[in-house]
Amino acid sequence: MKTTEAVSPRGRRLAVVTAITGTVFIAAGAFWLSFTALADLARRSGIDAGQAWAWPLIVDGIIVVATVAVVALASQSRPTWYPWTLLAAGAIVSVTANAIHAIIAADTDVPPILAASVAAIPPLVLLSITHLTVILTRPTSTPDADVIENAPAEAVAPSQAVAVPEREPALAVELPVVSVRERRAEATTLREVEGWSNKQIARHLGVHPSTVGRWFTPAINGAKDEAS
Repeated sequence: MKTTEAVSPRGRRLAVVTAITGTVFIAAGAFWLSFTALADLARRSGIDAGQAWAWPLIVDGIIVVATVAVVALASQSRPTWYPWTLLAAGAIVSVTANAIHAIIAADTDVPPILAASVAAIPPLVLLSITHLTVILTRPTSTPDADVIENAPAEAVAPSQAVAVPEREPALAVELPVVSVRERRAEATTLREVEGWSNKQIARHLGVHPSTVGRWFTPAINGAKDEAS
């Protein structure tokens, strides 16, 4: 059992490294195919040959940068509409430009639809593989930390107790014995008048936050709370 548990993480790390290596190589190949096609299209459109290389960097580069930005902002719970807009715009321009170049440069015996479809694959692969690479390299949260965070207050050992900020009301050493109805009334006053959160009210009244949450639910749980 211990041998399996020791080997499994190494196996997962090896799989992730292999996947990242493969996605990087595929992304590099897709970028190169799209780069050459867009650079040739830029030269055909009148851009100087010495400057044509910059156009595909701008078009395909925004796909890579916007993809990284979308994943980074999503992990921080921040708005991602702007990078998504840039990502969609870059993908549309890249796919369209590659298709147009294929139609222009393809042999006469090749159907234009076939040439455009083949040319559209590299930018689409670049888009998807860049997103996959960023997801694979993004650190994941530790499962043990999530278990401790979501565990009820009664189940947490004293050594794992989190320090209470000074600005939050401290729990009294000795609490008077009051009925559930009185505590619910006080909790309602603290929430509606003082603007306290459920956690603050729970610490003040010496109950679990889930109990405070049930107090503010519709009257379905009223009879149960009165009985307790």
